Amino acid sequence: MSTNQTLKGDELALPHGALEPSRSSAAVTLTAGLLGFALVCLDASIVNVALPAMGSSLGGGMSGLQWVVDAYTLAFAALMLSTGAFSDRVGASRAFALGAAVFTLASAACGLAPNLPTLIGARVVQGVAAAVVLPASLSLVRQAYADPARRARAVAVWAAGGSAAVALGPVAGGVLTTAWDWRGIFFVNLPVGALILVLLLRAPRSERRPAPLDLPGQVTAVVALTALTFAVIEGGTAGWVALAVAVVAAAVFLWVEARHPHPVVPLGLFRDRTVAVTVAAGTAVSVAFYSMVFVFSLFFQQVQGRSALAAGLMFLPMTGLIAVTNVVAGKLAGRHGARLPMLLGQGLAVAGLLAMLYVDTDTPAAVVALLLVPMALGCALTVPPLTAAMLEAVPTERAGLAAGVLNAARQMAGALGIAVFGALVSDGFVTGMRLSLVVSAALLAVTGLLSFRLAGPSASRA
Repeated sequence: MSTNQTLKGDELALPHGALEPSRSSAAVTLTAGLLGFALVCLDASIVNVALPAMGSSLGGGMSGLQWVVDAYTLAFAALMLSTGAFSDRVGASRAFALGAAVFTLASAACGLAPNLPTLIGARVVQGVAAAVVLPASLSLVRQAYADPARRARAVAVWAAGGSAAVALGPVAGGVLTTAWDWRGIFFVNLPVGALILVLLLRAPRSERRPAPLDLPGQVTAVVALTALTFAVIEGGTAGWVALAVAVVAAAVFLWVEARHPHPVVPLGLFRDRTVAVTVAAGTAVSVAFYSMVFVFSLFFQQVQGRSALAAGLMFLPMTGLIAVTNVVAGKLAGRHGARLPMLLGQGLAVAGLLAMLYVDTDTPAAVVALLLVPMALGCALTVPPLTAAMLEAVPTERAGLAAGVLNAARQMAGALGIAVFGALVSDGFVTGMRLSLVVSAALLAVTGLLSFRLAGPSASRA
């Protein structure tokens, strides 16, 4: 499924007065940016298959395993709202170097973690660093190419690196956990992080640009999302208290965003029907995709008793086709507009999710692997056109902001989906898994119906 953070128009322009670097330095910058983006995307998906091994080694139960995933995703998603402005203020090259260095050190801390709380804390730091790396890496790639055609190709290569990393994650997690240990999924980041820092020594320095920050909005967003996730995962009296905190923080967030001159989430964006529908569809897709990878990673190992390597290979048929489907989706959207591929994609994903209700403890591995494919392809078919449709619906100068809001919403939805579905499967795995499939299918069915309200092909091409 595409993790592309698409920008357009002025957002792809070089800073005023900048000169295009040499071809060699541009290639070095692109390589560093691609590796950085791929690294932070890989860590969003590589962990899932290694979770049972982490549980056996460190303990903590289902809630602990959920926090290993969500600690990273929540920090990544929530701070993504502001880190683009931070990157502009300090300069993309400095922000990228800082993010890559912190991410590498946090990866080492994850690999060396003696207990679960330490691992979760290090995952939070990883997520914070990832939120800095993503916008800074894209800014560096944009700045490295003055020619619009070459810049567009470079951004496409950068985006493909993220998509490939998400697809590779479950398989890589299974291979590393089996051949080495669960700690290997973190230690493998160290040489990549070191290589990025070496490449950045040859990349041009970025200009610093003034960019407003909405600290009250950012803080209240983090509090609301963390409290809500805590309420779902932990439950009990503490969960109810956390839920109350989440409600209050969310109310304060909306109040701040309605009054701040430069909000991290401009509420006026959602008055546009296309923006509202595409964000809703993007969140539903993320709930289905990321949550099902989490649930079935546990199902293969804890219920069916397969090894981490076998569990990783179960995802290979679906992940191997994602990148190709992203390309097909882009071509369909260019020819027919966003509505048709979004409808086809969400319909295919719903059918795939409902077909997986057939799966139980004794279902053959090959059957489960094939049943995962329609859901994944449907999600991959939906994301590129919904991203393009949202960006076409906003003014050019707000395209970067809109892309950040969309990507943050998708990551947050994935984190909350893992929290909810992890709670469901903890009370009876197969029953909880089937309920998770039904909930995911229902969400996508609703957003599929909403997608009918998008403009038709002629309006989209216009």
